[in-house]
Amino acid sequence: MMKTPVVEIIHSYYPSLTNSEKKVAEYVINHLDHVIYFSVTDLADEVGVGETTVLRFCRKIGLKGYQEFKLTIAQNISESPKHENVLSNSNLVQQIASNTIESVTNLASIINEEDLNRTIELIHEARSMHFFGVGSSGITALDAKSRLLRIGKHADAITDSHLQAMSAATLSEGDVVVGLSLSGSTRDTLESLKIAKENGATIIAITYYSRSPITQFADIVLLGGAKESPLEGGSLTAKISQLFVVDLICTGLALLEKEASLSMKNKTAEAVVNKIY
Repeated sequence: MMKTPVVEIIHSYYPSLTNSEKKVAEYVINHLDHVIYFSVTDLADEVGVGETTVLRFCRKIGLKGYQEFKLTIAQNISESPKHENVLSNSNLVQQIASNTIESVTNLASIINEEDLNRTIELIHEARSMHFFGVGSSGITALDAKSRLLRIGKHADAITDSHLQAMSAATLSEGDVVVGLSLSGSTRDTLESLKIAKENGATIIAITYYSRSPITQFADIVLLGGAKESPLEGGSLTAKISQLFVVDLICTGLALLEKEASLSMKNKTAEAVVNKIY
């Protein structure tokens, strides 16, 4: 990763940029603290250009893509005096707990209940259920599979990009895929969702960014996660917020068939009881 300050990098390339790219450059220079939390769609909308212009700008200044661009900004910001020792003057435990509680509370206030209920119905009636996620979101996918299994709902959690693509190619109408991506820009997940969508599957996206590339493939978008910079990838706060949405879905499904779900919870618990001392 480049060690040169990102603002100096942009200034050095500025004369060679197109007028649209210069608009991106000027906005970034003046809003570094905000841009690290933007999706590529957010930045494009703020500047008033297309996503392709933002991506072209990133490549023009020597970076491979938008995520590397955000990471470069985050590394520069983390080295500035005002971002050093942010926890030095407060209680570490209390601040992290407060941030987590605030994140879940904020998320609960913006969850669209109509979309949530529709998601629950779609999963309940689905012929097959799949969770796609990689990295930190892949762990959430595995947790979702486990939660559903405990109430008797069979789901597949796929965290390998090749298996995601192959699985997506076998899907059709009646199948449901939940795509998990905090950034909404995870290339592997997006490519697999595109394949699934083209084959007729219903797509549900769980992402922190309501305006991000993943939403173009989604029939339903559920906000889940928390604001984090590229240097905080997979943070506990974001993870818990993502799991909160999974919990809402699983609890909603259990309530649709209370007796059956309770019976399955007892059966699955009995199946593993001998594995605990």
